[in-house]
Amino acid sequence: MEELLKAEHLSFAYRNNEEREEDEQTNVLDDVSLSVPKGQFLAVLGHNGSGKSTLAKHFNAILLPQGGVCYVKGIDTKEEDKLYDIRQTVGMVFQNPDNQIVATIVEEDVAFAPENLGLPPEEIRKRVDEALKDVNMYEYKDHAPHQLSGGQKQRVAIAGIIAMRPECIVLDEPTAMLDPRGRQEVLSTIRKLNREYGITVVLITHYMDEAAKADRVVVIDSGKLLMDGTPHAVFKQVDALKKVGLDVPQATELMKFLQEMGFDVDLECIDEKEAVEQISKLMEELHCQ
Repeated sequence: MEELLKAEHLSFAYRNNEEREEDEQTNVLDDVSLSVPKGQFLAVLGHNGSGKSTLAKHFNAILLPQGGVCYVKGIDTKEEDKLYDIRQTVGMVFQNPDNQIVATIVEEDVAFAPENLGLPPEEIRKRVDEALKDVNMYEYKDHAPHQLSGGQKQRVAIAGIIAMRPECIVLDEPTAMLDPRGRQEVLSTIRKLNREYGITVVLITHYMDEAAKADRVVVIDSGKLLMDGTPHAVFKQVDALKKVGLDVPQATELMKFLQEMGFDVDLECIDEKEAVEQISKLMEELHCQ
């Protein structure tokens, strides 16, 4: 599978004080190596301050490695003359959609990036319409963004990125400020972009149910890569996750409780459907006895 993003021995530190020495910096990423194949839906988990958002910003060259290397489609992000190509390949969506919305009309906001690319008007019109339809916001194209809900604003922000036609979208906790309905709207949009259009997705999140929908989950703790695997493989490590301050999906939590009660259940259970199957199987076995 073609490799789209790659970090090799990535290290980064924020300086606590400009006058302090190098060894008094705060290490945020420490020797992180990770590759993301084209078309994958990757979720990155970690508690606040773990380094997950710092990693995300390296994939868009917002931050540059202080140690190691970060590649986007084979391009070293430190190559200044390649910054345009990098950001054409990887789009970034942040936590607060208000920070990304720049126009007073929805369609004008989505058109902002294509216009700055110097595209002809007919191509801009086509991209704006397609992007708004992709996120189910076409009917709101003439609305003012401030009249929209949080989830709708975030979908407009995503449409603005889609209009640039990136191969990858990195989303840094895009649902953190949203209510449950808004979260569901945004997550459905992300999954559609990945499943139907093959866009590579890197989702930075602290919601376990969002990570459970991904193809792959990476856990970062204190700047180091702690776990890397499928959602089933990662979330069954309940005790290890709780040790670093993370939860697991409710279905996994239930299986863990039943297991501690002495029932023979599998911890590789991450959603309601799998939980129902396991409980039904358990009830059949108990009834047979």
